[in-house]
Amino acid sequence: MAEQIEAQALVEAVAAFLGTIEGRLSGREAFHAKVAANALGIVARELAQQPRAAEVAALSAFLGHDAGVDALRAEICGRLRAGQLTPETPGLLDALLAATLAKVAVDNPRYSTFRRLSGGGK
Repeated sequence: MAEQIEAQALVEAVAAFLGTIEGRLSGREAFHAKVAANALGIVARELAQQPRAAEVAALSAFLGHDAGVDALRAEICGRLRAGQLTPETPGLLDALLAATLAKVAVDNPRYSTFRRLSGGGK
């Protein structure tokens, strides 16, 4: 029995295939092929980089306890609304930046501000 192919490899293969046929398509079909290839690129990066886990790690380290991402976000939002946290709170902006950079690395790694903040150049 053959070994199961990983989801990331399958997604990357389909994205590569769409890239090879995109030039032979025109109009609406070409546009949809490009959108599909871009969506598959996002999925492949998400599978590889696991931004949700990075966000949980950053927020958990800041808050000093583990929880699900929704609970961590809710706690930070609640504490911000209550005035218990401010931008001057040590570590808050670093945790939020780490969580945000993990997401942008998946969604749009060519975004110039992301590249600058993550050390990827201009």
